[in-house]
Amino acid sequence: MSSSISIIFAFAIYLAAMLAIGWRTSKKTSDAKDFFIGARGTGPWITALSAEASDMSGWLLMGLPGVAYLGGMKEAFWTAVGLTIGTYLNWFFVAKRLRKYTIHAGDAITIPEFFTNRFKDKSRLLALVSVIFILIFFTIYTASGFMACADLFSSVFGMDYFYALLLGAFIVLAYTVMGGYLAVCSTDFVQGSLMFAALLITAIIGILSMGGVSGVVDKVGIDALNPFHNNPEQPFGAMDIISALSWGLGYFGMPHILVRFMGLRSNHDVKASRRIAMVWVVFAFLGALLVGVLGRGYLASPLAEGAHETVFIVTLMQMYPAFIAGLFLCGILAAAMSTADSQLLVAASAFSRDIYMGFLNKKADEKQMLLMSRFVVFAVAAIAIFLASNRNSSIFNMVSYAWAGFGATFGPLVLLSLFWKKVTRNGALAGLIVGGITVIVWKHLHGGIFELYELAPGFAACLIIAVLVSLLDTRNDPEVEAEYEAYTKLGD
Repeated sequence: MSSSISIIFAFAIYLAAMLAIGWRTSKKTSDAKDFFIGARGTGPWITALSAEASDMSGWLLMGLPGVAYLGGMKEAFWTAVGLTIGTYLNWFFVAKRLRKYTIHAGDAITIPEFFTNRFKDKSRLLALVSVIFILIFFTIYTASGFMACADLFSSVFGMDYFYALLLGAFIVLAYTVMGGYLAVCSTDFVQGSLMFAALLITAIIGILSMGGVSGVVDKVGIDALNPFHNNPEQPFGAMDIISALSWGLGYFGMPHILVRFMGLRSNHDVKASRRIAMVWVVFAFLGALLVGVLGRGYLASPLAEGAHETVFIVTLMQMYPAFIAGLFLCGILAAAMSTADSQLLVAASAFSRDIYMGFLNKKADEKQMLLMSRFVVFAVAAIAIFLASNRNSSIFNMVSYAWAGFGATFGPLVLLSLFWKKVTRNGALAGLIVGGITVIVWKHLHGGIFELYELAPGFAACLIIAVLVSLLDTRNDPEVEAEYEAYTKLGD
């Protein structure tokens, strides 16, 4: 059996399993609540691994190792530290409160719907603006996932990039449309496990094959392993570290992660989910960083310019027999699929529930809602395919932009909604708009302070404006504050 056939066989087994899960869970999807959040019935293991798998995307296995391969531990390490801290804080402060408040606020099953109900926004402007940002940034985010699939298929099988892109998009669409939230979470559990194993085992074998820690230091160089090393030719100073750490702020505003909290079957499962998630995150990041930096010494020849994000793919092909390499290469597909499917689902739920039913067809029934949701999935995917067709784009940069957009628009509002009773509808709306615009404008400015990652100023702008407008708002609704007080007194 040739190596190509062995890899194809491994891919076929994996993809068949994912599609089988999608088909099986489609039998359990009968209404919008099933499709969007699985009727709030998922347990701690599936919730934790699904949240982290959908969080990391192809960025974890291609973008982050690529950055570590190209520049050593500097930027990659501090980004991983910021994300690890953000993951913990999100689970600790947001998970339980968000699940409880979304149920209290009219059993909301999307973030825009939660904002609408939380602030009793009869105009639904909050939902409209929220959905616009969701569609913009999730389309960019989904495109990065499709790019990872395309890079994988084209690198391994020699496929034309565009056809590889279409194949990856088709696979993601197939089981997302079939099974909705339950399909996404079930496949994410499998995919998260595969990503974890692929990264950790590859990193361990890489260290051992290079002669242990001392061999790694000799072949890679101590400077590449030192996150504090500042190469004069590639300076990485205090502002760069702050920018990298600020990635952690994004977690509070990620709709595809927040919806996992909302889908938990009980608040009592939050602690177990948090522990599972943190173990996964710490070791997955460690594996990704090591795979990237080890590639500088392990690979027989350096990667071509612009091909640094394929370091994990090339390492697997050189390290393992073809079939085993094929199974682990499925980890890259898993990473891309687990995020793209979640983002498509959240975008569909936001548009169909908060725009279609909220503005266009207020009498829409469950069947119409599901039909519209599936239409939106295809529409967003089509635009994402167009964006991903530019092969010169960077997976890391696309994820960075989308991550900043969500973190700056929704993050401060989620925290204020859960922890401050004085925040008003006008404050939330002003913060949402200013945060999103700040990210978009800041992204296109360069030099000096503008080198700071756009998430940090966007997050700060949203938070400050939301607080100031709320304090100055004379239309503060006593009923909104009363409901907040009632929510804080609810038990688990």
